[in-house]
Amino acid sequence: MTGQTEPRLVEPAPFVPAQPGPAADSDGHAETTTAAGSLLAGRYRLGSRVGSDAAAGAEFWRAEDTVLRRDVAATVLRRFGAGTDPDDDGGAGRAQDIIARALRSGSFEHPGCARLLDVLAPGAPGLPDGVLGAAVAEWVPGRSLAEAVADGMLKPLASARALQPLAAAAEAAHRHGHVLGCDHPQRIRLNHDGRLQLGFALPRPELTPADDVRGLGAALYTLLTGLWPLSASDAARAGLRAADRGPDGAPLPPSVVRPGVPVELETLVVGTLGTGSDTGRVRTAAAVRSVVDEVVAEADRVVLFPPEHDGVPPEPGDVWQPRGALAKQPDPRRRRKLTIGLAGLALCVLAVAGYMSVQLGELFGDPTPRIVVGSSAGGGQAAPQQSGDGSGAPVTDAAVKAVGADVYDDAGDRDNAGRVSRVIDGNPDTGWKTFNYKQQFPALKPGVGIMTSFASPVQLSSLVIESPSPGTEIEIRSAPSSDARLGDTVLLTRTTLDDGDTTVALTDSQPVQYVLLWITHLGGGGSDNSTEIREVSFRRVAD
Repeated sequence: MTGQTEPRLVEPAPFVPAQPGPAADSDGHAETTTAAGSLLAGRYRLGSRVGSDAAAGAEFWRAEDTVLRRDVAATVLRRFGAGTDPDDDGGAGRAQDIIARALRSGSFEHPGCARLLDVLAPGAPGLPDGVLGAAVAEWVPGRSLAEAVADGMLKPLASARALQPLAAAAEAAHRHGHVLGCDHPQRIRLNHDGRLQLGFALPRPELTPADDVRGLGAALYTLLTGLWPLSASDAARAGLRAADRGPDGAPLPPSVVRPGVPVELETLVVGTLGTGSDTGRVRTAAAVRSVVDEVVAEADRVVLFPPEHDGVPPEPGDVWQPRGALAKQPDPRRRRKLTIGLAGLALCVLAVAGYMSVQLGELFGDPTPRIVVGSSAGGGQAAPQQSGDGSGAPVTDAAVKAVGADVYDDAGDRDNAGRVSRVIDGNPDTGWKTFNYKQQFPALKPGVGIMTSFASPVQLSSLVIESPSPGTEIEIRSAPSSDARLGDTVLLTRTTLDDGDTTVALTDSQPVQYVLLWITHLGGGGSDNSTEIREVSFRRVAD
């Protein structure tokens, strides 16, 4: 399908470029690198570098459109330092070919790939020294392909569903004479809906539709096995492990790496990667899309039958669970809550019995008026505690329930946003977890948080955070609205989580309707950094 507008060549006001620093590519040639904070065309500010395609001489950046104040994906073509060869143009000719192809495909749009917004041709005003050209596309929030499999392989059906939009995009692009360039792992991202999208533009000029077909098979292979079956150097740059290969040099079939891969997906992967016979080769993106569509449709039809074991434990929401899952080990927390509930019920029964005995005694006994002094255990209301000045103000507090919770992330990724409501559902057996980060904050972003809200402003006395992620550092902040910028929030206090419940006092806090739990340091360590929060409960100053 085609869009309504084509990306344009931008000619902004003159720009003083950032000073590049020297570096070297994988072949040892000197090259000029861009840096965070650099501006492209006086408008797009580079934020964090998220990958590179050495064969295309391209860097992938998460950037900010300073005019529209939104995140964008910038693909930057760099100039390689010229050597002793007088014919070496530093890649300028190659960049011209790449940009020309991007302009020809500028009107192509599809949900399976990020929409191209801008193309900066070689020689355009406002390009830093050493930058030969760039393309700007919509930012795809979610995770990289490596982050998607960092916690383990995806289920085969989930993998097939994830590939559907990307395969459909490749089919549509090939039908219009374009190539996506999805044979590089860092060009592909998994969005919040669990679907793969092409996130970065400017593929190599020599790529053909056959390379896209191989890329589709490689993406599916990675979701199924956690390994990248094409270039080992691209795998290393993306943080993935290269696939092991058999005696014939071909990647091992997915079923050798993990059990339970459906034969249809196995045949598809082997056929796209070109490891089968000519009769088994898959040569078009349309064939890839057709197979994954059939796998998903068939799975939906046979949901009444138990699935074959695929090496991945079932999700909590899966219909079919193993027999052992029903005989769960006793949960001490649940047993404790049950004991407290039964004790409360017994007190209520005693209170009702005491009240009835008093009423019957007054009805049939001595009519002389008596004064009954109630107690909290006997069912009467306890006299309120008095403050030291005798004013009668209460000194106790009471529980208050938050009515909303949402992931707060200035960077736009919104880690596992669909599960964050579990932190206020009253069930400590469910919870929310951040993505798994290979580096601590603020290497990739300053932090991530949970914005909680109340029906109306309340004056809080304390809150309790239940978490199995000790060492997590959290700032408790009040916010004027649910979508307020971090700079507009007010720091109330800081805390470091223990393993279990962590109580945070909010002494002398003002009434607030929105409370932000801003995580500035994740639990874990090394290349495995994440924080899980199972429950957040609040207490307010009693009226």
